[in-house]
Amino acid sequence: MKLEAARRAAGPIVLGFASGGFRTDQGIYRALLLTVEAATAWNPPPLDALDLAALAPLFALPAEFILLGTGPTLLRPPTALTRAIEARGLGLEAMDSHAAARAWGVLRGEGRRIAAALYPVTALAG
Repeated sequence: MKLEAARRAAGPIVLGFASGGFRTDQGIYRALLLTVEAATAWNPPPLDALDLAALAPLFALPAEFILLGTGPTLLRPPTALTRAIEARGLGLEAMDSHAAARAWGVLRGEGRRIAAALYPVTALAG
């Protein structure tokens, strides 16, 4: 599948899905952290263990909120994580990873300052 935004924002964009991962200008990533400046490979913990430390690179730049792609289906992030992110003055929007990748492109096309953590589009083993 190929994704295209109406207009191209500066920084990384998810261009589509390939080989079980997210395709960006820089390559294909199974799991991904995105800021307005960089796409970085990510080795995420199980969702129920996700915490601020696992998302630390996303806090380096100011953002309005964090998109959380929870994998092949929408899952609820840990309540403690949601509260911790809100305590930092940010929102957290969870959705399945395909939807989060598409939302990233639309929101970046609008010039929004966001960050994203995308779990693999296929289920994590183990």
